[in-house]
Amino acid sequence: MTALKLVLATPVFRMLAGIIGLMGVFNASIFPYQSLIGIERIGLSHNAFAAVMVLASAIGVTTAVYVGILTDQKANRRQIALITACFGFAGVALMLIWPSPLTFIIANGLLMPVAGSLFGQAFALNRLASFAHPTQREGIQATVRSSMSVTFLAMLIFWTFAFAAGTDVMAIYITGGLASLGLVVLILTSWPRDGQTTWADKPSGLKLSKALAQLARPTVSLRLLCLGAVISSGVLYMVVISLVFEEASGRSTADVALYVGLVAGWEVPFMLLLPRYLGHLPRARLIVIGTAIYICHLVFMPYLAPTPAIWAMTFVAGFGGTAMLILPISYYQDLLASQPGTAAALMALQKLVGDIFAALAFTIGTAFGGYWLVVLIGGGFALTGALALWWLDYRRPFAIATA
Repeated sequence: MTALKLVLATPVFRMLAGIIGLMGVFNASIFPYQSLIGIERIGLSHNAFAAVMVLASAIGVTTAVYVGILTDQKANRRQIALITACFGFAGVALMLIWPSPLTFIIANGLLMPVAGSLFGQAFALNRLASFAHPTQREGIQATVRSSMSVTFLAMLIFWTFAFAAGTDVMAIYITGGLASLGLVVLILTSWPRDGQTTWADKPSGLKLSKALAQLARPTVSLRLLCLGAVISSGVLYMVVISLVFEEASGRSTADVALYVGLVAGWEVPFMLLLPRYLGHLPRARLIVIGTAIYICHLVFMPYLAPTPAIWAMTFVAGFGGTAMLILPISYYQDLLASQPGTAAALMALQKLVGDIFAALAFTIGTAFGGYWLVVLIGGGFALTGALALWWLDYRRPFAIATA
């Protein structure tokens, strides 16, 4: 049975695909338009908006790590997933009922970042549920993750036509609200009840300090640093894409949306195909290959943006980016095999590291050159991280991290 058929035939995997898909709807509805609403509609200054984003990042990372450790410690995954989903719904409801600077800060800086931890919680449950299907684990994970790319692309297309038809930008909170309400209902009705699962989920009993000490071990932290450098190329892509297209002759905002949408579209088939090759190549080597391919798209983007050849780069980005999106999830799960919640929380820490590397590349590149230098530096960070990860695994296999 293929991984796709297995996901469709198994209630828990269908539910998880639904959760990840609804998160794709939520993300595509809310996050691309945060700056427009916060600055143009709500009236925040650029500095105030930046402060909200810093707050959101801090809250998101802290919540993800704490929730990951807590769910491993108590094995109360359904209860915590439901609470965090309610935070997301509350944030959207605030913006629908009373849009103001205060509610924007509360919703976007506090409530929605807490809800973002649901992504890691879903993949922690996916890890536990897929123990019954060891040969299909990677395929199940990739299939579940691909649902986010599908819904994200669908919403980008939807909003492109909706805005062209004159829909007000505040309407994003309607689809975001429906998605967050759907998450609450889906968890309430379909998430397996704690202590009643067909798979083992024993509380770890680890205290917070001991769990945090495990994350600080070089075996874990060095690999986190490497993967953070790898995914910084994706962060940098989202930062520079609109800036590069704005400078390119003959390009418009619509081209940016189309490019991003095509990249997301190409990711879906590659996500479904990738698990077939995991038995032939080590995961770290696949990450090196995927990163090398992805940075080709990143480095050539400023040069090809004015030409028709830029559209071929969507294929390159989707192909290479798939390894960066999918493989770190299972990599962390194997790194901390007995703590799936904590392992999933590493995704949030990875994003923080990626943001720092991307910001560093952007700052240096714009200070001494232009966007061409930004992407060169960012590509260098990513490839160095991928090669360092491969070297670490070659020198000392990460299986010892579970000891």
